[in-house]
Amino acid sequence: MSELRRRVPTVAVSGIALILAALLPAALLYTSASPALAQRQVPASRGEVQQSFAPIVKATAPAVVNVYVTSRVQAVETPFDDPFFRRFFGDRFGMPRDRVQNSLGSGVIVSADGLVVTNTHVVGTVGAAEIRVVLADKRELAAKIVAQDAASDIAVLRIEGNGRFPFLELANSDELEVGDLVLAIGNPFGVGQTVTSGIVSALARSEVGRSESSVFIQTDAAINPGNSGGALVDMSGRLAGINTAIFSRTGASHGIGFAIPANLVRLHVESARRGRPVERPWLAAKLEPVTRDIAQSLGLERVAGALVASVSRRGPAATAGLKLGDIIVGVDGTEVADARAVLYRLTTRGVGNRADIEVLRGGRRVRLALAIEAAPKPGRDDVRLLDGNQPLAGAEVANLVPAIAEQLGLEEAAGVVVTKVTPGSIAQSLGFQPSDVVLAVGERQIESLTDLAAVLARPTRLWQLSVRRGTRVLQLQVPG
Repeated sequence: MSELRRRVPTVAVSGIALILAALLPAALLYTSASPALAQRQVPASRGEVQQSFAPIVKATAPAVVNVYVTSRVQAVETPFDDPFFRRFFGDRFGMPRDRVQNSLGSGVIVSADGLVVTNTHVVGTVGAAEIRVVLADKRELAAKIVAQDAASDIAVLRIEGNGRFPFLELANSDELEVGDLVLAIGNPFGVGQTVTSGIVSALARSEVGRSESSVFIQTDAAINPGNSGGALVDMSGRLAGINTAIFSRTGASHGIGFAIPANLVRLHVESARRGRPVERPWLAAKLEPVTRDIAQSLGLERVAGALVASVSRRGPAATAGLKLGDIIVGVDGTEVADARAVLYRLTTRGVGNRADIEVLRGGRRVRLALAIEAAPKPGRDDVRLLDGNQPLAGAEVANLVPAIAEQLGLEEAAGVVVTKVTPGSIAQSLGFQPSDVVLAVGERQIESLTDLAAVLARPTRLWQLSVRRGTRVLQLQVPG
C-alpha cells in the first residue's frame, strides 16, 4: 500500500502543529520522533492547510445511490385505539386494509452494468412491491432483487434498463489497518446524500449481528439511520465495506458504526452474477470460543482462538486432521480471534479451495491443510411432508443431514427435525415449531425418516413423543 495512503493528512493536525511551531523551536518537535511520525510536518503553504477529501468524494459519490422500497402490507383499522380495548380485544373487530409501507436506505453501484449492493434489511427478506434507486445526478430508476442473504445482510440489486453507470471498485478489505482514514457516504435520515469522515476504529469485530460467518469493520465515521447499505470508502476511492449497523442507545450515531468487509461483499456479487446463492463452508466440527478459564488451564498467553469442541467422524475437519481440544489460532496466515473469524476466513476463501489452518495442540503449533467444502445437499428421500391422523400431520420433517443442520443452526446428528409447519394443521395446533428434533415416539428411538414413518403408521390410543427444542427436552402426550 502506497506511502501516500498511509500518511496522516496535514489538515488533521494543522491547528495543533501550528500552535506548537509558534511555541517551541522546530528542532524540539521531532527530536525523538520515529520515522513514521517524522512525516507529520507543519504545513508550509496555504495549499497544504486547505487539503480536502473533495477529490475522493467527487470520484466516489456518483456510485452511491438512495434506495426507496415501497411495499403493501395488510393492516387492521379499528375504532378501538384505546390501549384498554386493545389489551382485551386486540384487532379482532377491525377490517383488514392494504397499507403502503415505505422504507429508505442506501446502496452502492459495483459494476458498470448496474449491479447495486445494499443491505437485506433495507429491501426486506420477502420480495418488495417496488424498488427505486435515485442516483447522485437525480435520475430515478427501477431496480429488482437479484440475490439476497439474510444471514450476512447483503442484497444485490440490478438497475433495470440499459446504460453504463458510475461504479466503485471493491478494495481488498484485508489490507485495511486500524487508523486508516475512511469516508461513509449514504442518505442518513432521508436528508440526501451525505459524506462523513473518520478512521477504521477496529477490525474483525464479531460480536455484532447474527451470522456465524460475519465479522465487521468498525469506524467512527458517523453512520445514522438511512446510511444502511451505503459505502465505506478508503483513501484510494475504493469500496472498503457496506455500512450496515451502529451501536447506539438513542438511534443516532455515537461514533461506533459497523460495515460488512468488501471481501465478503465480493463473494456475494460474484455469486449473484452466476445466479447461485453463496455456498458456506462445512466443517463437520463444532467450534467454541476460548474462555479465560480455558486459556489459563492450557497455559495460553492470550484469550483468543476457536476451541474444537467436537469433530464428526466424516467431513472436512476430520479429513484435515483436526482433533477434539485443538485451538484454531490462524487461517491462511491471519490470526483469528474466535469461531466467527474462522468461518469468515473460510467463507471468503471460497468453497472449492484449500486453507492453511494453524492450531495449538499440546503446547505445539501444528499446521493442517483443510479442503473447503459445502455441506452435502439433502436427497429426495431426506425430506417429507407428513399427513394422516397423527400428531405431526402438516409438518415437513427431514433427516438431520449436514445441509439441514447447517440451515437450522443445529448440530449434525442422527434424528429427524421439523423444517416447516403448515398453518392450521394438527402439528401447528399442538405447538410444533421449525428446528424441533423428534427424539422418540413411545419407546421407539427415532434416528431417521424411515423410523418415524413406520411408527406413525401404527394407530395407537395415546401418542407419546419426546422432542428436543433448543436445550430442553419436551414430553408430549396426545390422544390417538
